[in-house]
Amino acid sequence: MKIKGWKEPKKTPKTTIDVIIEKGNKIVLVKREIEPFKGKLELPGGHVEYGETVETAAIREAKEETGLKVRLKEILGVYSDVNRDPRFHTITTTFIAEPISGKLKASYEGKPKWFSLNEIDFKNLGFDHAKILKDYLKWKKKRGTYWSTKR
Repeated sequence: MKIKGWKEPKKTPKTTIDVIIEKGNKIVLVKREIEPFKGKLELPGGHVEYGETVETAAIREAKEETGLKVRLKEILGVYSDVNRDPRFHTITTTFIAEPISGKLKASYEGKPKWFSLNEIDFKNLGFDHAKILKDYLKWKKKRGTYWSTKR
């Protein structure tokens, strides 16, 4: 259907999701086996498929990349820096989730592992995940749910 006056944009950003899967003071990060950022750690996540909601995409991507079935608890934020992915412009919705079943298992993208929040090397994170995780730590501190042995 054509709408009078509507012009199709030449380029539009791709829609993605990221998921912070938390259990206590630990989260799941994936060591990437593919480019971009091969060898770096990342949050589980990926592209929203056509006809899919961001919530459904987050649950699907978490299962595909980690083996865990998750329950989404909250949206941490939306991140749209044009340089967050070196391949193209993406806009991501970042969810906070908890595991409800399953065991960690690797995917073609990489190997997931539980990390204590105190042991994350922020310089070894791909994409803009260092920024996202810093925002997550602020969120946890506001809620009084972050404790650190480094205090």
